[in-house]
Amino acid sequence: MSRDDAEIPRGLRLTAAWSWRLLVLVAALAVLLWLVGRLRTVLIPLSIALLLSALLAPMMGFLRRRVKLPPSLAAFLVLITGLAAVAGVLTLVITEFVDGFPALADKASDGVNQIQDWLTTGPLHLNGSQLDATFDAATNWLNDNRGSLTDSAVSTATATIEFFALLLLVLFVTFFFMRDGHRIWLFLTGVLPTPARDPVRRAGEAAWRTLVAYVRATVLVAFIDALGIGLLLVIINVDFWFPLATMVFLAAFVPIIGATVSGAVAVLVALVDEGPISALVVLIGVIAVQQLEGHVLQPLIMGRAVSVHPLAVIVAISTGVVLAGIIGALVAVPLVAVLNTGIRHLVQHRHEPPPDSVIISAD
Repeated sequence: MSRDDAEIPRGLRLTAAWSWRLLVLVAALAVLLWLVGRLRTVLIPLSIALLLSALLAPMMGFLRRRVKLPPSLAAFLVLITGLAAVAGVLTLVITEFVDGFPALADKASDGVNQIQDWLTTGPLHLNGSQLDATFDAATNWLNDNRGSLTDSAVSTATATIEFFALLLLVLFVTFFFMRDGHRIWLFLTGVLPTPARDPVRRAGEAAWRTLVAYVRATVLVAFIDALGIGLLLVIINVDFWFPLATMVFLAAFVPIIGATVSGAVAVLVALVDEGPISALVVLIGVIAVQQLEGHVLQPLIMGRAVSVHPLAVIVAISTGVVLAGIIGALVAVPLVAVLNTGIRHLVQHRHEPPPDSVIISAD
């Protein structure tokens, strides 16, 4: 220690040492987030393919170990089966939506008329001219922004093309992840220094098991949520019960936020379709299902191995939305769970050198 350092208080020296190290970590994190933002077009398909591979891994393992199929044929059959299931569900959802939309539109129009009557006869006592002025303003806004809406339609068409390109890339990557995932991981870890290869490989295998468990548990929880809310909608005789149940199932893959949004949509549809009493019943049912999920299903099915703190969930979802929108929110939590397992495995299985291996020089 120099004389100048000796004259500086110890607390200030420690604070300075911690400060510049934290600045280096923040800079490294900023560079990492910048790279993720720049490479999200590539990272998003890889992340989705990783989740799909984890979801389809049990079926792939069954075909490989029990049926003794070659890797390429097993991966192809699993991928085709998954695509057929998704296409069938989407066909049912779209068909029911197209068939029931006219009736729902008429009920929505009646609901708007009831709201207008309440605005004029209720506690607000708005007159007809005020309501007409409001609707005229909305019409004028639509006319003034017709150009931007048209541009949005063109942008939507471009986004559709990009979506199909993204879908093809996801399917391509998923196929090779299922077929050659283990060999790919061995190749990636082979570039590491020799002492680090085995620990990193074991940590990666533990993280993969966590991802498989997380995806399977999430699918089971989502199915239970969709089944409960779907049965409630059927009992109340709400139209679009199947599309709404499907939406609840898909939204469950975005923890906390997805269930809230899908539940709100179900309540609104029940309000338009059957009235305020039915909407209140659906609201109570949605809250009950969410409480069951949060306090029973998640702890029981997920277990401690894939548990992530709610604060980490919110931060991960927010970061994912900023970086990649809805898809980022979808993949953020499982990636955090994977990193959590991998890092904990490395820390818990870290090998310290034995005391007698440390040589102290007598000079």
